[in-house]
Amino acid sequence: MDLNALSSKIIKAAINVHSGLGPGLLESVYQKCMAIELDAMGFNFQTEVPLPVVYRDKVITGDGFRIDILVEDIIVIELKSVESVKAVHKKQLLTYLRLADKPLGLLINFNETLLKDGITRIVNQRQMSLAETQRSQRG
Repeated sequence: MDLNALSSKIIKAAINVHSGLGPGLLESVYQKCMAIELDAMGFNFQTEVPLPVVYRDKVITGDGFRIDILVEDIIVIELKSVESVKAVHKKQLLTYLRLADKPLGLLINFNETLLKDGITRIVNQRQMSLAETQRSQRG
């Protein structure tokens, strides 16, 4: 399944959760409900994935960060339940993408009346450029 199709299905799962619960709950509640939806859709995923910080091939910290949800070992989902998404939230997700070497992330803020207003798609350009280079070398 390609990234766009996979991210669309993840967004559908988020919409199902938001439709059932509405805005205003804790992030941890939405995370558990997303796990139920993703499981029902048959996805492989992990929650609270430790994300070590590595610098010059040395692990600086092994437990400094946690990915809320990692789907199919390719898409990072960062969940929020905040009044408004700030630039720092987007930077956080981009940092996670770079540290985990994943191509795509979804920042989902469940504290919106319409969930579509709370979804931000972030691409790890470094990882995507590497994938494109590898594809062009093969073809």
